[in-house]
Amino acid sequence: MRTIVFIDTNKSGSSREAIKAAERLGYLTVLFTKKKRFLTQRTEFPDVHQMYYVNKMEINLLKEKIHFLQRQGKQIVAVLSFVDPFVQIAAQLSALYCDSLFDIHAISKMEDKIQTRKALEGLSLSPFYTVINRNVNKAVHLTKYNSSLPLIVKAPISTGSKDVLYVEDQRQLLKAVQTIKDKYRNQPVLLEEFLDGPQFLLEVLVQNGKGHLVAVIEQEISKLDRFIVTGYGLLATVEKNLKESLEYVVDTVVKAFNMQNGTFHLELKYVNHQWKLIEINPRISGGVMNRLIEEAYGINLVEETIQLYTGQTASLRKQHSKFVYAHYMVVNSKGRLRKVTGKQRALRHAGVEEVYIKPRKGAFLTPPLSMGHRCGYVLASADTLTEAKKIAQNAAKEIHFHLEQI
Repeated sequence: MRTIVFIDTNKSGSSREAIKAAERLGYLTVLFTKKKRFLTQRTEFPDVHQMYYVNKMEINLLKEKIHFLQRQGKQIVAVLSFVDPFVQIAAQLSALYCDSLFDIHAISKMEDKIQTRKALEGLSLSPFYTVINRNVNKAVHLTKYNSSLPLIVKAPISTGSKDVLYVEDQRQLLKAVQTIKDKYRNQPVLLEEFLDGPQFLLEVLVQNGKGHLVAVIEQEISKLDRFIVTGYGLLATVEKNLKESLEYVVDTVVKAFNMQNGTFHLELKYVNHQWKLIEINPRISGGVMNRLIEEAYGINLVEETIQLYTGQTASLRKQHSKFVYAHYMVVNSKGRLRKVTGKQRALRHAGVEEVYIKPRKGAFLTPPLSMGHRCGYVLASADTLTEAKKIAQNAAKEIHFHLEQI
């Protein structure tokens, strides 16, 4: 049986939709997961044909699991992951067991923020950055960056805004660097220029060395304790000059990483009439992104990614074109979730396409320290982005998360 192995997934969003797409395409789906609770929730994963708990996502252990599948007579056509930080591991396994189209070196660089900066060094796309090694006297060494404040302090392998810290003064800088060092004991720390300007996300698919700009999304950033994206507005049409400048960015990145086949997303800021790279990841963005693109264009990007990685031709032909906005909900206090009200009222708003509530009753909720702490979204479409945003935000006001303070 032609089989696709997935290295972990989330319960919803792009990574889960990829498994559903694989089943729809006729593949047997096998999931290796670190999340033991998924095995107790097995009936909630009808799209996963076989599920195995793996306590450590290490290459040798995963190879043993794949050998076990092969002894069962399964033909492994791809090993995939749409979850950080397993994209590179999946690519390595695909190279070993499948006719892989993965660009392992490009993926490896994209997963590491320091390697990403080095790959783009010298280009106008790259902002100021520096790397703080573990053995430096940070109190003395960091004083030289006082004139560059404010800065962003990052762990090189963090994801989802978990370890992206904004600092305005010397005291905050020292504290943030120590926080990252304590959490990632064998890792250096990345300092980056703080960039102020409108932020965009680009979804890109590369096929035979050609980068295709699939979607352009305006992001709304809420500065809470972290920088959290609470709004995604997909542009149904992109003005010519803007599109040309973004296509140039895409071409520059594809060449810098020498990517022949794959997908990635970029987060950019427009500063002083120049695009500056904030983040790059070698996969589709998680959460609502696949649904956002599908609603806007009729393109299921995770399905086309599977086609690409199994040797087929990915199709990016638009079925239709409309403006779509996703508004993410967060809570402002800590507590256990008693109930959620207002979902049906939100769905009755004209233009609302979907309402997704993430936490279950009894879950502990907190103001967001990472993207994973967002509580769900409202997805709406309209003839203009302004109208789609208004619909989504108004519908979201109907939804209330009732917490028990603890």
